[in-house]
Amino acid sequence: MNLRPITVRLAGQTYELTTANGIFSPERIDTGTRVLLDHVPAAPPGGQFLDLGCGWGPVALTLALESPHATVWAVDVNTRALDVVRMNAQKLGLSNVNPVTPDDVPDDIRFTTIWSNPPIRIGKDELHNILTRWLPRLEPGSDAWLVVQRNLGSDSLHRWIEATMPELKTTRAAISKGYRVLRSHRPARTAD
Repeated sequence: MNLRPITVRLAGQTYELTTANGIFSPERIDTGTRVLLDHVPAAPPGGQFLDLGCGWGPVALTLALESPHATVWAVDVNTRALDVVRMNAQKLGLSNVNPVTPDDVPDDIRFTTIWSNPPIRIGKDELHNILTRWLPRLEPGSDAWLVVQRNLGSDSLHRWIEATMPELKTTRAAISKGYRVLRSHRPARTAD
């Protein structure tokens, strides 16, 4: 693995971290991820968090830094990316990051929040399969935040989530630099 140093700003601080070839956006925090990090509200203080498609870890590390009492599941199919997330979490002294493949997340875990710059370029069917697997695992009263480039189908994805998962209230939370930040909210259960 060809490792390289990277200087990035996460959770209001500058850090020296590591990336590698063969991982999404190894030179910098990509524009979509930066838009996501700049436009989501503060993460809850604790719970089970999911970074879906974590890459080298800018979202997972931000979540872990901002919410040290949370457990952050950094999920990716790229094991090289998971190794780099593990390295970066260790470098930052974060013991609350779990870099794992999708099948290593226990089925009974429900998420307090999901933050993702999802892998749009894998194709619509595969993307839909991923979102259908993970978005229904939001706890009541919780949000998923997805960033999608407008010209890569953010509006059609928004409509698809509304049609496929009507239990989630999906809205466009922000627009910046050609990206849309979508918020999918699972309403809290109401007492009878």
